Parts: sequence; structure tokens; C-alpha cells
Amino acid sequence: MHPHLARLRRRLRAACAVAGVPVEDRARLVMAATLLAEPAFGTGTEVTLETTTTDGLLAVTVRLPHPVERPRRNTLPLLPYAEDGTSLTWHLPTGAVRHPVPAGDDQATDEETLALIARADALAQEQRELKHELAETNSGVLAMYIELEQRDEQLRRAHSVIFRELEDALRPGPPAVPGLELAVHYSPTDQDSPTGGDLYDWFVLPGGQLHITLVDAVGHGVTSTRHALTVTHAIRTLALEGHPFRDLIARTARTLATIEPDLMATVILARIDPATGELTLANGSHPAPVLATVDGRARLLRSPVVGRGIGFPDPGSPELRHHTLDHGDTLLLYTDGLVESRKDYLEGQDRLLDLAPAYATLPITELPRELAGRMHDVVLHADDTVVLAVRRPLPGGSLSRQAE
Repeated sequence: MHPHLARLRRRLRAACAVAGVPVEDRARLVMAATLLAEPAFGTGTEVTLETTTTDGLLAVTVRLPHPVERPRRNTLPLLPYAEDGTSLTWHLPTGAVRHPVPAGDDQATDEETLALIARADALAQEQRELKHELAETNSGVLAMYIELEQRDEQLRRAHSVIFRELEDALRPGPPAVPGLELAVHYSPTDQDSPTGGDLYDWFVLPGGQLHITLVDAVGHGVTSTRHALTVTHAIRTLALEGHPFRDLIARTARTLATIEPDLMATVILARIDPATGELTLANGSHPAPVLATVDGRARLLRSPVVGRGIGFPDPGSPELRHHTLDHGDTLLLYTDGLVESRKDYLEGQDRLLDLAPAYATLPITELPRELAGRMHDVVLHADDTVVLAVRRPLPGGSLSRQAE
């Protein structure tokens, strides 16, 4: 070993012993200074060493003849602070107990090597313990994840049951009406929620007539559902009390004006005598129904004067539309979501008129769902959709044509 290098190492160890620097830190300092100074001493250039102790820190500065680049400094066992690359300074915490100065370089090196080995062993043990803790943590996390997945599945099933029960409560199945076939399809904007503002109600009056109410409340979600329910319940109550069919929309609007001042909804009402096929419609701002006749044609059943819905100015249905359903005729009542999926209401209405004759020949239980699926083959604007189908069947059997 070069004598100047040996002297540098002795000075470093003496300063560390006086300052009470732990052997492990001393070993890293001596090794770092040796790696920097040995090449300089080998070329005969001077290396200076300064040590000072202040505020519980031992400051060791080594000045070299040539700058040490950052990549080289970063490989040292103890990272120094470099002012200009030629002056490198280390700051080591001091201890309360002074250590004896090693008798010789070999003894000191052995002592430092043992300290570094002990530290390496301690780090290895810490790493093993950390891996073990991490494995246990991962196992616990995995178990918790599995439990959360199971609970999530249970919640999904519970929600599904609740949604089905809510769906049944909000949208009842068709009543049994001798002489008429009935079916309905509903598709919500949000497939995970049964709530929405498109609701219907159908029931048989004491005189045997079928009454249908179809409501499309403005908005989405729970509020619009509440508004639509309010309308359907009010109309049912008034209808069963015997109020004139012509007055039901206007009377409902007046009744709800103070109870639900923000409520706005389109409404269409239908009365059908199953014995004669006599149909009466009252329309309050709602899309006109489609009649698919037994001879393969389809047309809109527009009222002479379309009334206004609930929450609109001058609500009511000033003129009713009358028609007689022949055997084999199918009446389609729907909300605007059926015809607005491509963002063009008139184009959607034309498509519905083109498709209705063929789809009206399907079994009644399939008709609303299949027709809505075809109308929604392209969805640029998603909206709640209700399709109600009423057919006066042929006396001798069902229709035979199939939808294309």
C-alpha cells in the first residue's frame, strides 16, 4: 500500500475513533476515500484531508487533483457531497462513546470487514422478515379480496332481486281480458336500474272496458319515476271514480298542479271495449299510436287536435280519437325512446310504420321486445322505452306471417 494512502487511512480512523463514529460508518468512509485517493497517490499527485466536528457531525473533506464525475461518486460505498468535483465531503453522526484507535491497518480492516458483514447479515435478515411479512400481507389481501368478491356477488344478487321486485311493482304484467291479447316491453336507459319516467298502467273497468295509461315524465331517475307514478295513480283513481274519459288528463293536471308543481309528463289514454273492438284515445302531447291492420298496413292514429300533457299550458285532450279494431288488428302504444334512438324522431316514426305490419304478425308475447330490438339496432340517443301491444285476435286463430 502506498505510504501516503496508509497515512490517510490512519487519519480517517483516528478522527472517527475520537468522534465516536460507529465502525460500520467508518468502514464505508475509509473504503470510499481509499477508492478515490489510491489512483491519485499512484500518479504522485497530492491528496489533502480535513476533518472537523461540529453540532454532532464529523465532517471529512478530501481534496483531489482532478474532479470526480457524478457517475463515479454515485458508486462509492458512502455518498459524498461535492462542491466542485474535486472537494468531496462526508458528514457522519458522532457518538457519545469514543472508540479505541485500531493498532494497525490489517486489524482495522478486519474489524471494518466484520462490521460490514454483520450489517449485511442484518439487512439480509430484515429482507427475509420483510418478504415473510409481505407474503402474509399478500395472503391476507387475497383472502380479503375473495371475501369482497363474494360479498359483491351477494349484493349484486340482492340488488337483482330488489330490482325485479321494483320492476314488477312499477310495471305490472298485462291483465286478463277475454277478447284481447296484451303484451309489454320496457328497456331502461340504464340497464342496471329499473327506475325511469316511462310508466304505464292498465286495468279493467267495472263495465268490462280495458283502460290503458302510458306516461312519459320529463327527466330520468327516481324523481321522474315518482312523477310518473303520481300521474298513473291519479288517473286510475279518477277513472275508477267514474270521471269522463275526455276530462281525465285535464283533471289530473289540475289535481297535481299544487302537489307536484314541477311535474311535466306526456300522457296517452286508451279505452277498448273487448267485445266490439271500439277504441277511444285521449292524447296529451304524446306520440301517436300505430295501428297495424290485418291486411298488412300500418298508420298513425292521430287525434284531430292533439292535447297538451300534464305540466304544459292548457293541459288536456280537447278532442278524442275513435276507431274500431277489427279482428287481427294490433295497436301499438309507445314512448318516444322507441323512435328517437337515431336522433331523428320523424325518421324513427317512418321506420316504425314500415316495420309494424310484419312484426304485428309475431306472437303477442314476442312482439314488443322484437320490435324494440329492431328499432334500436342503432342507438345514437339512449332513452327509456315502453312498447305496449294490444291485439284483437282473429276468431279462428292467430296470424301466420312472420317478421322479416
